Amino acid sequence: MSIESIVIWLIVGAVAGWLAGMVVKGGGFGLLRNIAIGVIGAVVAGWLLPRIGLRMSGGTMAAIINATIGGIIVLVVLSLLRRA
Repeated sequence: MSIESIVIWLIVGAVAGWLAGMVVKGGGFGLLRNIAIGVIGAVVAGWLLPRIGLRMSGGTMAAIINATIGGIIVLVVLSLLRRA
């Protein structure tokens, strides 16, 4: 993996985490937490979405959308676990 791809990966994670935070909580969580939520969300979406029949073509925008959907799922699950 090149430095450029790592930087793009982190930027996509940050944007996706921020968007997920805006949807679920109404605000972001800071740069590092946004990146973590976005990256974890990308992993969750990469595993879950194809299993339910949702596939997006490649590209940065598709990666951001997938990671955001996964980030929203992660944040909803975390909020449910906190309430329990």
